[in-house]
Amino acid sequence: MIKILAALAIISCFAVSSFAEDSITDFTEDTRVFKIDSSIQVKKAHFHNRYGIDLTGDLYLPANFDESKKYPGIAVAGPFGAVKEQVSGLYAQEMAKAGYVALAFDPSFTGESGGAVRYVSSPEINTEDFSAAVDFLSVQKFIDPSKIGIIGICGWGGIALNAAASDTRIKATVSSTMYNMSRIAANGYFDSENTEEARYNAKKAMNEQRIKDYESGTYKRAGGVVDPLPEDAPQFVKDYYAYYKTPRGYHKRSLNSNEGWNVTAGLALVNMPMLTWLEEIRSAVLIVHGEKAHSRYMGEDAFKRLKGDNKKLIIVPDASHCDLYDNLGKIPFNEIIAFMNNYVK
Repeated sequence: MIKILAALAIISCFAVSSFAEDSITDFTEDTRVFKIDSSIQVKKAHFHNRYGIDLTGDLYLPANFDESKKYPGIAVAGPFGAVKEQVSGLYAQEMAKAGYVALAFDPSFTGESGGAVRYVSSPEINTEDFSAAVDFLSVQKFIDPSKIGIIGICGWGGIALNAAASDTRIKATVSSTMYNMSRIAANGYFDSENTEEARYNAKKAMNEQRIKDYESGTYKRAGGVVDPLPEDAPQFVKDYYAYYKTPRGYHKRSLNSNEGWNVTAGLALVNMPMLTWLEEIRSAVLIVHGEKAHSRYMGEDAFKRLKGDNKKLIIVPDASHCDLYDNLGKIPFNEIIAFMNNYVK
């Protein structure tokens, strides 16, 4: 009897390890906030990550797409707290115009993607999300799996670099207007709270909130981009407001446009910092930042750690952090595409 029960337990373990079926379906409801290029066909993509979380993305196909051909692929995500109908969709559209099949996706726990608990971040699972997008692209018959790159914007610029350090299939990474979310969570903006005492107090507050959340059965949200906007708000906060809280970039599913992340979402970011193995990235990396971006120091510091002659830093003159969200006059797409063409296409 013991042997039979053991065998049944093994069978049961195998039975629950199957994944949801991936699919590509028609694109129906269009809630994108940027200017649409009608020459680019879009499909809805459903795939899963290694933790079994179902992810949803918008798959941008080049003009005159031919399913019998092999195309290079690009996975795109970001900013941190945004959805695929915002910045990542614009970047994906531009890459499709350049001949790539580009997948803009919602990370786990946000947007149209799965995850039972909503609005929580995880340095491990979110890094895995990028690799899951590479999985999905690699098995499509119209994709050349040896020609796949990734693009991360804002907080996902740092996550993209973290994925590049782990995933040897990624041929090139573009990190645009980059945040290192672990650094922000642990040190505050401009490293102004980089002390043991400040970190302890931050962790203490989040752990106290855990008890309240557990008792209430809900997760308190951090509030997203501040609204109404204080007159004395820093310029970069005003820039965030101008994107997320106005028709320019507002989206009903965007965390930054609405109630933000769970208050406790920063715990893992503080305790498990990303970019540990940044120096060991062998594939190509392009970091793009605005000259006037408040986040510029994070991108420049990351670039200093990179090694090899396939690494490049572009500082865009007179550009702010949010200019690289949707300002086509400032985002250096020509340079981004040329970089990808050199190392991926």
